[in-house]
Amino acid sequence: MPANIYIIGAQCTGKTTLVTALQAHLRGQVSPTSQGQSTSLPIITEVARTVLREHNFTASDITSSPSKSLAFQQLILKAQYDAETSISEPWFISDRSGLDPIIYAKKYVGSNAAELMMGTEIWRNLRERMSRSLIIVCEAGMDWLTDDGVRLMPVDKADWIAFHELFCNTIREVELDFSVLPRSMKDIEQRVDFVLSLHARMR
Repeated sequence: MPANIYIIGAQCTGKTTLVTALQAHLRGQVSPTSQGQSTSLPIITEVARTVLREHNFTASDITSSPSKSLAFQQLILKAQYDAETSISEPWFISDRSGLDPIIYAKKYVGSNAAELMMGTEIWRNLRERMSRSLIIVCEAGMDWLTDDGVRLMPVDKADWIAFHELFCNTIREVELDFSVLPRSMKDIEQRVDFVLSLHARMR
C-alpha cells in the first residue's frame, strides 16, 4: 500500500502549489479499494482556511489573543483528524497535517499549549498515521513571500526561516522522519519529482 504524503511547513513555501501539481501529475491514476473497485486519489486541502471561515477567526486573533489562538489550533487539529478519518481509500496527499496546528500553537501561544494538544487522543492517532507516511517540509526563504490577507505573515525573512526551523525541530521532538524540500529547488516539475522519487522508495 502506498504511503500517505504530507506537504507541510511555514507559510508561503509553495505547499498548496506543490499539492496541486502532484494532483495534476497523478490525475487518472487510480488506487484499488478493499472491495476491488478503483477510485481517484484523495487530496486533503488546507483545513485551516475552512476553520477560519466557519468560526469567524481572523489572523489578528491568532497573534493577539492566546486563548483564541489555542482554540483555533485545536479546531484545526480536529478538522484534520476528521478529514483523514473520512477517507476510505488506501492513501492520500494532505496539504498540511495534524502537526501544523501544534507548531503554530507552540509559536503563538507557548510550549504548554503544544504539549496540551499533543496529549490528546486525536494527536496520537494522527501521529501514528504520520509515522507510516512521507512527510515533506517545504523550506522557507524563497522570493515569493506574499500577503494574501488570510494567512499569518512572518515579521521578516529571519522570522520566516526561524519558523521553518521550529517545524523541523518539533518534528524531531515527536520522533517522525521527514525530508526537507530545499528552497533552491524552485521549478515545480523538479519539486514534484523530488516528492514522488522519495514516495516510490517507501513502497
